[in-house]
Amino acid sequence: MERKNSGLRLAEVGIKNFDELVDLTPFESQYSFVADNVYSLAEAYANIADGRFAKPFGIYDGDEPVGFLMIGYNISDEDIDREKFPLLIDNYLIWRFMIDKKHQKKGYGREAMKLALEYIRTFPCGKADYCWLSYEPENEVARKLYRSFGFEEMEMPEGWDEVPAVLKL
Repeated sequence: MERKNSGLRLAEVGIKNFDELVDLTPFESQYSFVADNVYSLAEAYANIADGRFAKPFGIYDGDEPVGFLMIGYNISDEDIDREKFPLLIDNYLIWRFMIDKKHQKKGYGREAMKLALEYIRTFPCGKADYCWLSYEPENEVARKLYRSFGFEEMEMPEGWDEVPAVLKL
């Protein structure tokens, strides 16, 4: 399918674009793979209020919202074994990543991932060696996309239901 515009960009979330971003949804069969955007924005706000870094973005093709992305830094489960999983600490996280059901299969996911990694490589929170993310083990589309960018799967920490994967920056 042709995209109507090739001006893919990330835009910070604010009051002017909040509603259109929370209206983005995946296909019903993907609900278990992606957190609701309202929940993600609330989680970002709560983490920012606690002094952590969370940066939500709308993914836009020109002026049209096509997806949602959230980046974090040094965000991890407090109960994680920091010695066993040091790559998850003091590194960047692609915390949320979704393309709206109306815009899937158009190459937006790949282009948006490039933009996300470009942003992370500006090191807005300081230098880090790695970027990590996690996904449901059944989500083969995500696994394939992330592997194509060089993300390598890690052992699943005890109590996790998602597969963590890391990328050397």
